[in-house]
Amino acid sequence: MQVVSFDKPAVVLAPMAGITNQAYRNLCRETSHKIFPGGGAALYVSEMITSRALIERDDETMRMISFTNNETPRSIQLYGVDPEIVGKAVKLIVEEDRADHIDLNMGCPVAKVTRKGGGSALPWKRDLFRAIVRSAIENANGKVPVTVKMRKGIDDEHLTYLDAGIAAAEEGVAWVALHARTALDLYSGNADWSAIANLKSALQSYGTPVLGNGDIWSGADALRMIEETKCDGVVIGRGCLGRPWLFGQISAAFEGVEIPANPDSNAVFEIMMRHAQLLADYVGDEAHGCREFRKHVAWYTKGFRVGGETRNALAMISSLQELSDILGTIEVQPYPDFVAHGPRGRTSGAKSVALPHGWLDNREIDFATDLSEAEIGVSGG
Repeated sequence: MQVVSFDKPAVVLAPMAGITNQAYRNLCRETSHKIFPGGGAALYVSEMITSRALIERDDETMRMISFTNNETPRSIQLYGVDPEIVGKAVKLIVEEDRADHIDLNMGCPVAKVTRKGGGSALPWKRDLFRAIVRSAIENANGKVPVTVKMRKGIDDEHLTYLDAGIAAAEEGVAWVALHARTALDLYSGNADWSAIANLKSALQSYGTPVLGNGDIWSGADALRMIEETKCDGVVIGRGCLGRPWLFGQISAAFEGVEIPANPDSNAVFEIMMRHAQLLADYVGDEAHGCREFRKHVAWYTKGFRVGGETRNALAMISSLQELSDILGTIEVQPYPDFVAHGPRGRTSGAKSVALPHGWLDNREIDFATDLSEAEIGVSGG
């Protein structure tokens, strides 16, 4: 079962903690369609949802899996370390009709996750990885497609993506997405697109599509990844920070038509206002929504002539009117094109990957091992 057609390369919004909530997903959909009518991502995936918190019906987790009526298909990224708990979470999602697609997070590099054996540390334990994927697919019961998103491995000496990709394909996932960095890399350096090509080659005989992730900042980058790796689609993460219209540009690139230009400052400021309003509606409080919006200000205004005092004021907004008043003082400017062709967000690597004691000693796991702490309080990342 598929929710994405691969007649042409697919485009997917990657889950990002604190970013890809209901407000941002809808903003990306709206702005991408506006810049290229009919364009946008095939899927706008939710923030990472912890399987244990989901089956316990944690209030915040249940709010995070809410969708608006125009969100179709609905996509949830699920994280877990226990096959039984992941299976129960998938069963809940399917039986209560809460999503049309489930993506399994096997690539989170955050230390609080990996040090307990979760995220990008988990595929090292081959039997545990396979058991989780199998449990998810069995409990989806053919009603909802299950996919996997992962990284290359823990570090360059402990790569897992080929073994994991083949296991996922054998278990029947709808596709595999690869962020072409290791956990140690975090977001540093250049993504290793050759790994995406290797995975595509390895899964060719299974007929399992492969999506590539890493260093796509423009429509041209997306085309280049497809050409160089032969992958079936792209997953966009940091490239859309402050540029929610990027999905429309990539859609145009894949359609073979002229890629729409980046909007000028006035259009960007309108998008900022819309984003803040959507956040206020989502959290149910204008002041809270504006506080949530502050983290996005630097991404939206990067490269524009704004001035330090104005930037500081934007970073402290507490109302929509205040945001509007400040933006109204900034002169109209074309989009700074250099901003559209380089890294956004964090670019540093890790000094080491936090792992459970003895984790790398072998590739198997004692299923009696308690990894539950890897799931405590990490819905959303």
